[in-house]
Amino acid sequence: MEHQVKMYTLSTCSHCKAVKNFLDECTVKYEFSDVDLLTGEERLAVIEEVKKLNEACSFPTIIIGDKVIVGFNEKDIREALHLA
Repeated sequence: MEHQVKMYTLSTCSHCKAVKNFLDECTVKYEFSDVDLLTGEERLAVIEEVKKLNEACSFPTIIIGDKVIVGFNEKDIREALHLA
């Protein structure tokens, strides 16, 4: 079953890199935005979006289906993806 996975990340964040590596190892397709590399209106809009999902606006913010996971929580990510 394919899950829609979207992440808001920072290009310099070790936890963000760890999530990307984990998803790559699990061969899970995902989309991501490195928020720190965006500029102007686009960056402001994405930050507002992250705040709606995660009031602390911390990274990574991961959306799997309708579940929001903040940080690299492997257990929660596995559960949301139905990985053993």
